[in-house]
Amino acid sequence: MGENGDHRLRRIKLTYHTSAAKNLFTKSDLMKSILPDSAVLDISRCIGFVAVMALAALPAVGAGSAKQAVRKDSDPSITIYNQGVELMLAKRFPEAQAKFEQAVKENPRFAEAHNNLGYTLRKQGPANYQKSLEHYNTAIELKPKLAEAYMYRGVLYTEMGRKIDAQADLAALQKLNPQLAKELAEVIKTGKEEDRFYGLSSKLRG
Repeated sequence: MGENGDHRLRRIKLTYHTSAAKNLFTKSDLMKSILPDSAVLDISRCIGFVAVMALAALPAVGAGSAKQAVRKDSDPSITIYNQGVELMLAKRFPEAQAKFEQAVKENPRFAEAHNNLGYTLRKQGPANYQKSLEHYNTAIELKPKLAEAYMYRGVLYTEMGRKIDAQADLAALQKLNPQLAKELAEVIKTGKEEDRFYGLSSKLRG
């Protein structure tokens, strides 16, 4: 081929190999060739952070139901309690008492059931006053702002001759429920209880 031809062939091969070598550069190599090492590291970290955040935003497979409100079956103590309320309003106090006792057995922290149980016991005579008082105390301990419990505990204290305690319940009731406070004040003053269900807890939704 001649010396000139050999030189041209070498130049062509050199150009080809140089071009191929350049094409072997990865994106990382290109970044490193343009940017300083610290900038490349910062960009890499940024890309990694964005990827992590994008993955976190996706709902986890099978985890969607865990964030939804769990449906609970109706509390059986509420059903029993509501039956007791109906019996109590019909003045069938022994039967109502049995229902409220069953309700607090199912749920010992059921303040409204303790309150109404205290009432049905009191309505069955002085022999039940102490037990009635225990349930009023429990109702107030469980739910300190249950105004109805203060109302009829105050009436019970009046019937027991404990007027100082009745006055203390009246003072608490004046802050919680002024209307019920008026009714209790009248009972303390006259010693008579109207035949109305002022201090009773009503039905609840299950």
